[in-house]
Amino acid sequence: MSEQAKPPVGIIGLGAMGMGVAQSLLHAGFPVVGFDVRSAALAALGAAGGRSAATPAALAGKVEHLIVLVVSAEQVEQVLCGDNGAAAALPPGALVMQCATVAPGFARALGERLAALGLVFLDAPLSGGVQRAASGKLTVMASGSGAAFGRAEPILAAVAERVYRLGDAPGAGSTIKMINQLLAGVHIAAAAEAMAFGIRAGCDAAQLYDVISNSAGSSWMFQNRVPHILAGDYEPQSAVNIFVKDLGIVLDSARREVFPLPLTAAAHQQFLAAAAAGLGGEDDSAVVKVFAALTGIALPPRRE
Repeated sequence: MSEQAKPPVGIIGLGAMGMGVAQSLLHAGFPVVGFDVRSAALAALGAAGGRSAATPAALAGKVEHLIVLVVSAEQVEQVLCGDNGAAAALPPGALVMQCATVAPGFARALGERLAALGLVFLDAPLSGGVQRAASGKLTVMASGSGAAFGRAEPILAAVAERVYRLGDAPGAGSTIKMINQLLAGVHIAAAAEAMAFGIRAGCDAAQLYDVISNSAGSSWMFQNRVPHILAGDYEPQSAVNIFVKDLGIVLDSARREVFPLPLTAAAHQQFLAAAAAGLGGEDDSAVVKVFAALTGIALPPRRE
């Protein structure tokens, strides 16, 4: 596809992941039009070379390819189907890529509703973190029709290192993302527990991190999140409240399947405890502060 032929892509939700996706698309030569409720996010998009719209509906009038990267199913519903929602304003045949972590049943129902409006829908949750979003190296867990994949292919090539085609109907992508979030949440909670106990037992926190990172007990989440703890930096890249929501989705789905998830339930309680302590807006690694409050351990101070 030539530079001139690349169509404008709309992005609703310019948080850490959404802004990274916008940057990847801009680097690949796509015009980007964004919407976010935060004026600072729109200003950042403008500084990166994108344009902004005043409402989701106004954005939809400028594009035939739309990516939704908000936080929750409720926000997806609002920006697509609420007042000034994008769905009714998109032209027939437009592509909607829904990338938020939502329940599989919500993804299936949304696909049916958008199809009734003549829109093409791709259930396309993302994984990989903020840095991979900005460098176009995300993992996409996608399901949808052949037409949806065909429309999305140039966009996926710009934002993703790996694209998994998981089925020809919405829901399959969100199901696998749900399982990914089960593991991610459990791993973060376990990493926080291990670091807190290690500190209480007298370990040097930096040495403990280095040894475990090069030993069998490590995980991607351990290596990615523990540096936040060591730096005392809890500015959110993915917030505690995200895992309150995501593990809640996992547990709700498991209840419907009558399937026990004891580790997920324990991790969910840790994130709930952090949120109840007022830490919901902090980085998800702040779940370690629950152990500090309970045991009196001294966590590493913020490095300036």
